[in-house]
Amino acid sequence: MDNFLVIVVGLLLFVVILGYFNEKITKFTYEIALMLFSVIIGFVCVVIGNFMGVEPVRKFVEGIGKINLDAFLMDGFLCFMLFAGSCHMELLHFKKHAKIVSLLAIGATLLGAVFYGLLFYGASLLLGLGISLPVCLMFGSITAPTDPIAATSILKKFNLPKQIGFIIEGESLLNDGVGVALFVCFSSMATAEKAGGFFVVMFRELFGAVAVGLVVSLLCFQIFKRTKDTPRQIYTSLLAVSLSYVACEYFGFSGAIASVVCGVMFSAQRNLQANRDHVMELKEFDTFWEILDNLLNSVLYVLLGLGFLHILQMSKVLIMSVLVVIFNLIGRFCSVGTASLLAGKLPDGYDKLSFAKLLTWGGLRGGLSVALAMSTQDMLPTGIYHIVLGGTYAIVFFTTIVQGMTMKKVYQGIEAKLK
Repeated sequence: MDNFLVIVVGLLLFVVILGYFNEKITKFTYEIALMLFSVIIGFVCVVIGNFMGVEPVRKFVEGIGKINLDAFLMDGFLCFMLFAGSCHMELLHFKKHAKIVSLLAIGATLLGAVFYGLLFYGASLLLGLGISLPVCLMFGSITAPTDPIAATSILKKFNLPKQIGFIIEGESLLNDGVGVALFVCFSSMATAEKAGGFFVVMFRELFGAVAVGLVVSLLCFQIFKRTKDTPRQIYTSLLAVSLSYVACEYFGFSGAIASVVCGVMFSAQRNLQANRDHVMELKEFDTFWEILDNLLNSVLYVLLGLGFLHILQMSKVLIMSVLVVIFNLIGRFCSVGTASLLAGKLPDGYDKLSFAKLLTWGGLRGGLSVALAMSTQDMLPTGIYHIVLGGTYAIVFFTTIVQGMTMKKVYQGIEAKLK
């Protein structure tokens, strides 16, 4: 990109000014504020640049439109975001809630993709869009997984019960690997290619990633625990997560799952060492990852907000946006409701219906879904690609802004009925 530094300056300007404005005046949840205000200011920039002829502003808007979010996430910073979100999680909590987290991460994601795909296929037939069933199912696999970045950065601010909060966070950290496996299967069907059955792809994506994450984490932690130099410990964690991600990309495993495994393993090994040696955990390590996570999340939400304007210019997007948001809620509720029926007794006094309602409204989507949608550009006709990308953006915008801003009230209403 010719104006790379200009774009970086512009993005950081958005992050700093919008964050400060929200801190002092609006006081929304930080990520919600960044996306909402980015949409508003982006609209103003389009008006100033295109209709008032201010050249620097027009070039900035064009530069934002050229940013490849797929490359930014999948080939760039996703692994660090996932590691930051998981490096404070307890391995014992995973063991305690393994059944329900597995049902949600695997079963609910699979069902959600199928439910959503069938609903979208029905709408395609009624509206005469000519979208095939495999493409509709591929669309379902893009939108079915909840986003780990949105879950860890937004939902934890609402003081959810500890066990319920962990289940939502655990599902969101693991179901993206399932979503990618489904995406590979359905996209291969849509393009008449063979990638293996779902379980073959799932085995390769999941278990291969877990193996890589475990081996790399154990090897890198040998250096981590033997050095007293804090920067070197931080560099070692960066090496572990990036090496795991690159290795998985090379072997065809899920780099996202490997990043989560690295985070959980570093958390578990640090706790074991702290208990054995009677030392405090490294505050500098935690501070570094919190700051890096905050920065990358901030840039991501600004990019999502600014990118929303380009989507509105695509044909048939507005009418489809309403439908896909409704289908998303229906598919999410049916899938998590089915999973909760098989989960047995739920924690924190939740019944099946209340649990399904909470997870439906708390099923936020984010940049991962948009990145997957962008990756379909070369395999779909332009018109269908615009519908898939526009529908994905609509779901991300609705779940982040509308559901994110009302999540606290929905949670409080559910809690009031349980008492």
